[in-house]
Amino acid sequence: MRGEHRRRRKPVVTGWRGRALVAVLGVGALAAGTGVIALSQSDGRVARLSSLSTPTAPAPTCADAATMPLRAALAQTLMVGVAAPTRAELTQLAKLGIGGLFLHGDGMRELTDGRLKRLAKSAVPPLVSADDEGGRVQRIAAAGSMRSARKQAQLRPDQVRALARKRGEKLHRYGITMNLAPVVDLAGNNPAIGDRAYAARPDDVSRFAGAFAAGMREAGVLPTLKHFPGHGRATGDSHRGAAVTPPVASLRASDWKPYRTLGATGTAVMMGHLTVPGLSTKGLPSSLDPAVYRALRTEIGFDGLVVTDELSEMKAVPFGIGQSLRRAIGAGADLALFFAAPARVPKLLDSLERDVRAGRLSEARVREAAGRVLAAKTCS
Repeated sequence: MRGEHRRRRKPVVTGWRGRALVAVLGVGALAAGTGVIALSQSDGRVARLSSLSTPTAPAPTCADAATMPLRAALAQTLMVGVAAPTRAELTQLAKLGIGGLFLHGDGMRELTDGRLKRLAKSAVPPLVSADDEGGRVQRIAAAGSMRSARKQAQLRPDQVRALARKRGEKLHRYGITMNLAPVVDLAGNNPAIGDRAYAARPDDVSRFAGAFAAGMREAGVLPTLKHFPGHGRATGDSHRGAAVTPPVASLRASDWKPYRTLGATGTAVMMGHLTVPGLSTKGLPSSLDPAVYRALRTEIGFDGLVVTDELSEMKAVPFGIGQSLRRAIGAGADLALFFAAPARVPKLLDSLERDVRAGRLSEARVREAAGRVLAAKTCS
């Protein structure tokens, strides 16, 4: 690719244990002396894990999810959505030790005055995320406009990769470290997805979404494949109510292929709020359903970070936020995404602590989730 000889690329590490190496060694140590790379190549094929050499110098380490206080581990499982957060609100959330921050909106001030960048100086900084797919879903106006996934698919994969790398570099300069994109749903008749999907064929989706994810990782931004178990061919819109996918056998044969192809290339996965005939537990959207998380972990073999779609406002979620957080984490989510005023978060943590003490939420599950969140970060 043009310009490769002038740019040292950030490594992309596969799997939870691979990302744990980033948490322990730091990105700089990996870039200096390792070959742990798993990126989509310019023609869209996926390169697999290569060898890891010994780092030349020690690097800072993250907190230990197994020994950190329970409240701190619970805080790591929360991704709080905020719009135009003030410095005081960001400071409050940082002190609580939340695992992630989701920027809802395109406020210029917090992007350009350095307040997000200062979060990176925390001992265990939160993942700072945004929806930046392109087209009708791009929240960061300061980064300029980007074409939709459907229009990206009119380019070559190497061009998509370059586009995503350039975009990711802009996001990273503002302090954004996680992008809730690319969409790997198959194109179908669902208007909630529409031109957010790259293509109808799984191999085409894998080729272009893989290129986009690779470019983001090269820029130091964690990409997120979404919306498992597959929204593109579903009926209904989970923003407005129940959304039902084709039967599970159909998903296994097509919609899940991009996750199998790309799930070991250094990405997170977003769990949607969907109902899957033949798999789902009655009354539970996939974001709250252990059966669907088991399918992702065991059938797909995904061992990385799983974040839910938004839990507090999307109508497919039938419970209040406190119960939804408990159910999502208990079912298998590592990061539970929701909108809330920062002042409300301590009370939600109080509620989750009571859930653990009362046996309604497994402490082991909490610490497993916190471990994956910490492994996805580079800590200072």
